Amino acid sequence: MIQDLDSFMGKIEELTAMLKLDLSLAQADHIALRINDLETAKAAHLSWAEFGKVISQAQINGRPIIVFEFNQPLKSKGWSIECLELPYPVEGKLYPSESWEHVEFVVPSHAQTADEFLADLKHTYPEFGAQYDQLQGLGIKTKLSSPKGEGERLNNPTVAFKYKGICIKLHPHSLKRIVESEQA
Repeated sequence: MIQDLDSFMGKIEELTAMLKLDLSLAQADHIALRINDLETAKAAHLSWAEFGKVISQAQINGRPIIVFEFNQPLKSKGWSIECLELPYPVEGKLYPSESWEHVEFVVPSHAQTADEFLADLKHTYPEFGAQYDQLQGLGIKTKLSSPKGEGERLNNPTVAFKYKGICIKLHPHSLKRIVESEQA
């Protein structure tokens, strides 16, 4: 997986350019895998434990999601990625490939809802805001959500962009901060 990181992050850079989002100064909060098979997920869980420690094992949308904090951040394309999100598979759902699936970036905001956060993004990145309504025509799917794990006390609205099997998610708080809110 690590050998594929630069290639994957290159695709992330291409998508940010299409979106007209300059995330070069944003925190690349965490990277996520997609795995189809329970046994593969268990093996990945054991393998990634060698690279860091588990800081969260939450049930989100009916499945375990394991978060590892790396001993040494993964570095790629100028970003330093501190955490890995390993969602266990959803029964009956198959991904086209088992590999890196998305990167989540922190864009600070006081927004409490996904709609408020999107408005902040359009204001912070005016070029993005000006072309937002054309994204669907470019083949980019947009999703607004406010996922919340059991025990989380901090709202972390999300704006996600999917294009050709990769995804960028933006949110106002880091995953480590969300995990801390669970433990408070």
